[in-house]
Amino acid sequence: MNIKQPNARHCFACGVENPIGLKLKFYQTADDEVTADFTAPNNYQGYPGILHGGVIATILDEAVGRAFMGVDPRNSNFMYTAELKIKYKKKVPIGQPLKIVGKQVKRMRWTGEAQAFIYAEDGTLLAEASAILVDLPKEFSGQQLEELGWKVYPD
Repeated sequence: MNIKQPNARHCFACGVENPIGLKLKFYQTADDEVTADFTAPNNYQGYPGILHGGVIATILDEAVGRAFMGVDPRNSNFMYTAELKIKYKKKVPIGQPLKIVGKQVKRMRWTGEAQAFIYAEDGTLLAEASAILVDLPKEFSGQQLEELGWKVYPD
């Protein structure tokens, strides 16, 4: 399985039209897992050559939420992060390919637990997170999806 998930237009993490956004593209690689490839440009660095910790947190936050999202734009399971615990293991480099992984841990009635990981090209774990997520209210409508530009965009 390797099915592209939807993106939004203006989201900082996944927005395809956000000029300062990360433009992350996630793929469903298993029923309980998503992945993305990313190479951070210089404008996201903290210290020279190192990805800013806040951007690392953003990437991990996006990955945990997408672990439960699915691939159907009209039936996406939107959740917001209630708690995010991050472990910065090693420096995350600028300008080098990274692998991002999000995994479901447990689903309860209206909450879920997920983990996310950032790996270097050689497989070294650079950062990880665990999260508690909560379903968005059911009032979130198709109209809002359209306003978000929520769909699968071609690569």
